[in-house]
Amino acid sequence: MSKFQTTLRNAVLALGALVFLFPFYYMIIGSLQTKQDASLGGAFPHPSNLTGANYAAINDRINLFSGLLNSSIFTIGVLICTLIFGVLVGYALAVLQWRGRGVTFALALLVQVVPFQLLIIPLYVLITRTYGLGDNYLGMILPFAINSTAVIIFRQYFLQLPKELFEAARIDGAGEFKLLWGIALPLVRPALVTAALLTFIGPWNEFLWPFLITKNAAMQPLAVSLANYISNVAATAANPFGAILAGAVVLAAPVVILFIVFQRYFISTDVGSSVKG
Repeated sequence: MSKFQTTLRNAVLALGALVFLFPFYYMIIGSLQTKQDASLGGAFPHPSNLTGANYAAINDRINLFSGLLNSSIFTIGVLICTLIFGVLVGYALAVLQWRGRGVTFALALLVQVVPFQLLIIPLYVLITRTYGLGDNYLGMILPFAINSTAVIIFRQYFLQLPKELFEAARIDGAGEFKLLWGIALPLVRPALVTAALLTFIGPWNEFLWPFLITKNAAMQPLAVSLANYISNVAATAANPFGAILAGAVVLAAPVVILFIVFQRYFISTDVGSSVKG
């Protein structure tokens, strides 16, 4: 590649990065403005128009810490269940030989095309009336406890592992759980991080199900609290635009930080080199 082509490529990538990052920058700047300025010039406000009062204003109405705590409990609960069940089912589908394995995998693929909204009414009746788990963290977590996407991710990673590793370990007397914990999991760490990140984004931003299952404001995740604020309270704030953006910044920050820290695992698929090493 010539020097001109390299320079052109870098310029195009830099321009694309600026276009992608500008909405995030505008959201942060908007959350710090004393007076609303929705024009393009508002992206470069005068220092005298910057303040942290918008964060204090929205925190007084919906308690950002409580919302973050509820979102964290909901998301971490879903994450733990997803990883445990995803690893176990993915390992069974990829490594173990049993009748009905192909049908089970086909069902996991079929679940991908079933909209969650189609199941909301029976799930709501089951969770709230049958199990009595309304306004309960367990009631929020259960419908998301098993993620078919995570199952498929783990299955595909486990399929890449050489069968000779498992056969040799079985000859040495290792059981399946020892094989899974000692051999398979260390070699598919990129899959663990990828599944964790993909799972985290879903429940962290989930609105509809927590909105239905929680009537007590103290139990609502931040996404639900922020939506209620926008609908009922934002119009009375001194700077509704800034307060709403402040809540959006708080909601988006954990996801952005996690992606920046772990994004290299999205492209890490060097299982072969790990086996050879």
